[in-house]
Parts: sequence; C-alpha cells; structure tokens
Amino acid sequence: MKSSEIVKALAALAQESRLAIYRLLVERGPTGVSAGEIGAELKVVPATLSFHLKELSHAGLITSRQEGRYIYYSANFDEMNALVGYLTDNCCARDGVTCGAPATCAAEATSANKSKLKSQRNGAKT
Repeated sequence: MKSSEIVKALAALAQESRLAIYRLLVERGPTGVSAGEIGAELKVVPATLSFHLKELSHAGLITSRQEGRYIYYSANFDEMNALVGYLTDNCCARDGVTCGAPATCAAEATSANKSKLKSQRNGAKT
C-alpha cells in the first residue's frame, strides 16, 4: 500500500462510529451485513450511517453488493491485511529484535525491553 492509502484508511478509522461499523463488519465476515442491520445494531440513523459507510468505502476498507432492495456491506479483508502488514512490516527492526509474526511483536518487544532495562540497571550498579 502507498502511504497516502494508509493515511486515508487510518483517517477513516479514526472516528468512533466508523470504527464500530468496521469492527462489526470484520466480526460478521465476508457475508456482510445489510445497512439496516448495521444501523439497528449500532443505533446509527440512516443519513449518518450512509455518510460513514461512504467514508469507509472511499478508504477501500469495505465493499458493498446489492441484493434486491438491500445493500450488504462487508470488510475488505485484503485491504485490512495490507494495512496491518504495513504497520507491522518492520516490527522491532530498529531495536535489533526479530519478532516475526505481528501477533508476537508486542510480546517479544516487551521481553527484549525488559532484558535491556535489566542489563542497564546492572551496568549502573557496578
């Protein structure tokens, strides 16, 4: 992903209602949810919901499909994974730690920081 696309996606998620909508769509999976169901579950009025769905769609984070009179929205999992990949691509690289998978990044970084702090404390005592 380009930096401009990353900024657009993060900006779209940097709003409480849109984040809630996106999390709901991620939870529901590729089948998606109708706009009416989203509004009812999150208690968002139709005009506001339409605005938020447009913003998420323009950021490439969601897709929509029409079935009869209903529009179903779902998370764009490829874009979501690209965003997470971009954010964790060089995880811990400047700290000299190879942490591997994004899920383990924080745990290994914490462990490495504890070791580093411990050695610094021991060095300060001598």
